[in-house]
Amino acid sequence: MSNLDKYPALTLVPKSDVAQSAKDFKSDQEVRWCPGCGDYSILSTVQGFMPDLGIAKENIVFVSGIGCSSRFPYYMNTYGFHSIHGRAPSIATGLSVSRPDLSVWVITGDGDALSIGGNHLIHALRRNVNLKILLFNNRIYGLTKGQYSPTSEQGKITKSTPMGSLDYSFNPVSLALGAEATFVARSLDSDRKHLTSVLSAAAAHEGTALIEIYQNCNIFNDGAWDPLKENETADDLMIRLEHGQPIRFGKDGAKGVIRTGDGHIAIANVAEVGEDALLRHDAHAQDPGLAFALSRLSDTHTLQDTPIGIFRDVQRPSYDRLAREQLADALEQKGPGDLQSLVRGKDTWVVA
Repeated sequence: MSNLDKYPALTLVPKSDVAQSAKDFKSDQEVRWCPGCGDYSILSTVQGFMPDLGIAKENIVFVSGIGCSSRFPYYMNTYGFHSIHGRAPSIATGLSVSRPDLSVWVITGDGDALSIGGNHLIHALRRNVNLKILLFNNRIYGLTKGQYSPTSEQGKITKSTPMGSLDYSFNPVSLALGAEATFVARSLDSDRKHLTSVLSAAAAHEGTALIEIYQNCNIFNDGAWDPLKENETADDLMIRLEHGQPIRFGKDGAKGVIRTGDGHIAIANVAEVGEDALLRHDAHAQDPGLAFALSRLSDTHTLQDTPIGIFRDVQRPSYDRLAREQLADALEQKGPGDLQSLVRGKDTWVVA
């Protein structure tokens, strides 16, 4: 039985006639990441989630750029495209717009997406193309052996920054919200339940959905996200965002997010300010102001006050839908086009 009805963004994608399992989405290729890499967890979670879509694997496409994460299409028993450095959003845009019968997913990393691919990423986000973008963030260049990346914290000592990086790092969630993305979320490679819930919400969304996934590179940047994963520290550091709920965290919910007198947001002790003072998370707010403020809370070095979950999920017609409507209007008003008359038109000139 298909669950496709849960995903309105995929209404044009044919439903599968047969039930599928995670095994159906595992390719015959040997998975070749370093033992212990966080990519294994993400791959397993995605393979386990795909049957929930109720879509035949022949109607699903994974497009990647360059990097360790970009081997992903080889390991999915779907169609796939291992493209070129940073250009996966552009290639996926053409595919999504021209083939509404496909569910298109982009796999990228912090280097691939935010360095050479920065422009391609932000324009896909602002256009609201019907893509689901999974951005694996390990804060390092793994494939090229450990150089600092656009998300490496300032002062990071790597092979390319032996005295510490001087760069201020990108915050992928802030960047996406600034580009007017309609769906922005963050999850962890090792939290299968949370990542699955975010993938489900992203699949249901019409337009571009970006999920930043904190992913461990155990060879070149091992333990980068450990404070958010360890039982003794995670509760005090991590803010789990839930739509409609007070933004509260810490052991026994002792801490929460409030708005200060100057309009900014801050962390407070609930016992001192009272629960009524806490902000309620509204992922569906049209104004991304609160979502952006939440994305700026975390400390780059200590990871203190790091929100995870869905920051923003708002409705806006996708680029794909608008393009189909425009083409339909043009066909109705002007009839079929004539390519030859366009090619041989009067708008010509002679170069002397």
